[in-house]
Amino acid sequence: MSESNVNVAANFLRPIVEADLQSGKHSSIVTRFPPEPNGYLHIGHAKSICLNFGLAKEYNGVCHLRFDDTNPAKEEQEYIDAIKHDVNWLGFQWDGPVRYASDYFEQLYEWAVYLIEQGKAYVCDLSPEQAREYRGSLTEPGQNSPFRERSVSENLDLFTRMRAGEFPDGTRALRAKIDMASPNMNLRDPILYRIRHAHHHQTGDKWCIYPSYDFTHGQSDAIEKITHSICTLEFEDHRPLYEWFLEQLPVPAQPRQYEFARLNLNYTVTSKRKLKQLVDENHVSGWDDPRMSTISGFRRRGFTPASIRNFCDMIGVNRAGGIVDLSMLEFCIREDLDQNASRAMCVLKPLKVVITNYPEEQEQTLQLPRHPKRDMGFRSLPFSREIYIDASDYEENPPKGYRRLMPGTEVRLRGSYVIRADEAIRDEQGNIIELHCSYDPDTLGKNPEGRKVKGVIHWVPVAQSVECEVRLYDRLFKTANPDKDEDGENSESFLDNINPESLVVLKGCRAEPSLLQARVGDSFQFEREGYFCLDSVDSKPDALVFNRTVTLRDSWGKA
Repeated sequence: MSESNVNVAANFLRPIVEADLQSGKHSSIVTRFPPEPNGYLHIGHAKSICLNFGLAKEYNGVCHLRFDDTNPAKEEQEYIDAIKHDVNWLGFQWDGPVRYASDYFEQLYEWAVYLIEQGKAYVCDLSPEQAREYRGSLTEPGQNSPFRERSVSENLDLFTRMRAGEFPDGTRALRAKIDMASPNMNLRDPILYRIRHAHHHQTGDKWCIYPSYDFTHGQSDAIEKITHSICTLEFEDHRPLYEWFLEQLPVPAQPRQYEFARLNLNYTVTSKRKLKQLVDENHVSGWDDPRMSTISGFRRRGFTPASIRNFCDMIGVNRAGGIVDLSMLEFCIREDLDQNASRAMCVLKPLKVVITNYPEEQEQTLQLPRHPKRDMGFRSLPFSREIYIDASDYEENPPKGYRRLMPGTEVRLRGSYVIRADEAIRDEQGNIIELHCSYDPDTLGKNPEGRKVKGVIHWVPVAQSVECEVRLYDRLFKTANPDKDEDGENSESFLDNINPESLVVLKGCRAEPSLLQARVGDSFQFEREGYFCLDSVDSKPDALVFNRTVTLRDSWGKA
């Protein structure tokens, strides 16, 4: 599925950008993607990345990558590196250097001093618990802090001493003086600075006070002269505060905030807290576990950048919330891999077949196309007396409609001959451990005369096949809304809905020899099994591990 052919849904921001450019309000647009480096990016962030970078590219503007790094206690360099990698992997490049809100800490401090001097900020000594009590509720107005009317000189002195490190964490905070009776809770004297004696990954130990996200975000946008500050709807109630800061401060630009509906994908969680809990409690192998909704997880599972970009185009950008079916994302990767993935054969549950009428010392090399509809070349596959087929491809008492091997019946081996099942060899417990079959030497590349063979099965040679491990990944959660129980009520924990069959590990699988040349990033359709990729972490040249990206068909949708 090429991106030029994808069904692109509406984006309500396009007319806004076009009007701003046509009116001369902006000569060019500047957007930004501003993650907090406190976790790995998830599929919801992919939507924001595609939106911000995509709009900038579409209208010949630029997009910044800026880390809003205001909370060093939860931030790590690992997350910064992972986020940069994810953005690049999705196919985007930010304008100029990577930016950090911490680059502007000195300017933000000066603006905080400016607000104090204007009588619009004060140092408050209420404890966090007391501050919550004074803040009121959605139905009750808040109360003014007893420290609200401190003099400008006292506030300046205390704020200077806060920066100097004289006070313990949590004992004081700098707050904006707005309106404790405002119906918008965000305007009830919000915190501008907290005391936090913490080492910062960019500034080291230079600061022991850190600005709040709300105070930092809009001013960073202004410094960078962002024209369209795009965020999710959860920040809609923060917009009046965003605008209040811009109005009160001598900032170099007046960016405008726009909100869009975040991506809610069923059968997943995208809360960073919950994703971190899955990792910390070892419910998954890490942030890049192929069952995770993180970009790194999708990448390791074999999703392509194009499939994710196409998915983001299909779902569109609007202000109406809703839940997107995971099947849509799976459709995008199937469409992509159907066109671009090389074909190969891998037997997941090997059953040995001896072709009794094939000469013992004979071997021939078959040439099979790497793709049935595209010129991607050929791969060589040895054929000899002993092969493996999948154990599920032989049944002595098959269900109705079964078109594979049965006693006395024929099937075609993919790209090879027609064989007939003659005898099943059993062990002492009665289990079938080997099949004896015969082949029709006149059926290579053509149908047998006088009879019709309907079934086609995959196979690999015994001698040259490669032993490998195959990991069958499925949805991490067994219900569409992991936060709800089966009756739709709030579940005690989303962990209750983890799908115990989300990972099935098959060892002793046998792959065709061409897969020895597989590299990380390559995708394959294992014929009749699904789409797979080489695992980027655990696979080794002498111990191949393949991850199932997606099944050939939407089995969940049918269920």
